[in-house]
Amino acid sequence: MNSFTALFSAIANGQHEQDNLHIRQLLNFSHFHNVTFSTFILTQQLLSLMAKATVKPMITSQQIEEAYIDYVLTNNEPPKSVYDFAKKLNITEAEFYSFYASFNAIEKSFWTRITNQVIEKVKEQEVWASYSSREKMLSFFYAFVELLNTKRSFAIYTLKKHSKKFSSPDVLAGVKPIFESFAEEVINDGLDSGELAERKFFSKRYKDALWLQFTFLVNFWADDDSAGFEKTDEAIEKGVNVAFDLFQHSPIDNLFEYGKFLVRNGKFREKMGI
Repeated sequence: MNSFTALFSAIANGQHEQDNLHIRQLLNFSHFHNVTFSTFILTQQLLSLMAKATVKPMITSQQIEEAYIDYVLTNNEPPKSVYDFAKKLNITEAEFYSFYASFNAIEKSFWTRITNQVIEKVKEQEVWASYSSREKMLSFFYAFVELLNTKRSFAIYTLKKHSKKFSSPDVLAGVKPIFESFAEEVINDGLDSGELAERKFFSKRYKDALWLQFTFLVNFWADDDSAGFEKTDEAIEKGVNVAFDLFQHSPIDNLFEYGKFLVRNGKFREKMGI
């Protein structure tokens, strides 16, 4: 019986690396030596050992984000502390911090994730390559708002929490480089195809204009109380079309080019009495 006691004690104290194997050894030892246990004691011992042998599943950043969103929307406020939130998830603070530095980081990650998700989705469309740059940007904004509508409560919570009067909310800070990179790609396609006007100095600022359009539409959507957010759809259509009308060739471009021609041809201008 001393061998049996020693084996069980070693397992219980975690001195063996493969507890499942040791559980089988414990049962075989019991059978071989005809050891009799009460049903309750044996069941409790085996359940304890099996629970110990079960590997704790690794938590993911997505699971932490979803749990945080659920907490915020249920309680209308963030958790009191990372310690308290981690405890509810049955993880350590260290595990939380391995994914996020703070609750604000979760909120910023929410916006960067859905932005990347929408960009990936619209690019997967079979018709994407045939779209004009204008159509690509319209497609992005429509898809972006469509996804936002499914996450409206949390999105508005973050916008209100980080709102600023004269600039875009801090929570969108991580979105800006992602969107501008995408916008620049769309714009370059338009410049290469001749759809958009190549203007010295100004062409590089097209993406900045589209970023302003992005922040305007997000804030407009947040305040939109129309059925099905129809006003937001209308704002997207009008806003993007106006922007790309300005990006395209216009009579002003022709007038500017004519002025440059006259400057380069001064003698001809004198003969014409101009």
